[in-house]
Amino acid sequence: MRETILLVEDDVSIRKALQLNLQLEGYELLTAEDGETGRKLTQTEQLDLIVVDLMLPRLSGLDLIRDLRQRRADLPILVLSAKDQEADKVMALSLGADDYMTKPFGLAELLARVRALLRRGRLNRSLSSSPNLSAGKESARIFLDVPGRRLLVDGEDVETTAKEFDLLRLFMSHPGQVLTREQIMQRIWGSEHFTLRTIDNFVVRLRNKIEPNPDTPQHLETVRGVGYRFNP
Repeated sequence: MRETILLVEDDVSIRKALQLNLQLEGYELLTAEDGETGRKLTQTEQLDLIVVDLMLPRLSGLDLIRDLRQRRADLPILVLSAKDQEADKVMALSLGADDYMTKPFGLAELLARVRALLRRGRLNRSLSSSPNLSAGKESARIFLDVPGRRLLVDGEDVETTAKEFDLLRLFMSHPGQVLTREQIMQRIWGSEHFTLRTIDNFVVRLRNKIEPNPDTPQHLETVRGVGYRFNP
């Protein structure tokens, strides 16, 4: 079965060119010229990937990402935007985007990123049936419901973004092991397009959600000059 990609882009020339090239790669393509139409398609269609611009009529790309992540945590999202400031990239990532490319872009690189995101999407779906994860001296004070994509801390539901959940799952799946920032970037984002500082920001956010005292973390330990280690 062919994988289905939704392209949400208001520039007619870019939309038609990408539609043609992605179809030539063997993908099923759905397109939308505004964010609201794209949002409706995410509700009615079985999708494997969404490629979305940020500056869209009717509903912005950021609002579309935010809405989508409330309903689908597992759908890979590739942002394609003329906005090239780091703040724009960080905002899109924080809301749940998986990758970010700036316009103008190279077709070969875009196709490579599409393939990588689809491959990671297949992996995430296979992991959705993997065992739950828990940590803490007390009885499972940190509990990760992998199939349900829920985080419970001391028995209370804690809201996470898709990336926060995936990052915590990576850490908890490798207890006591030092993971370098480069390893984390490759496993979670699959690209060196973002600065490694992005990982540090996500770790700070996770500490605020799982640590009894985020200023003196017990679980997410910094290994200076290398990366991070999760202590169960």
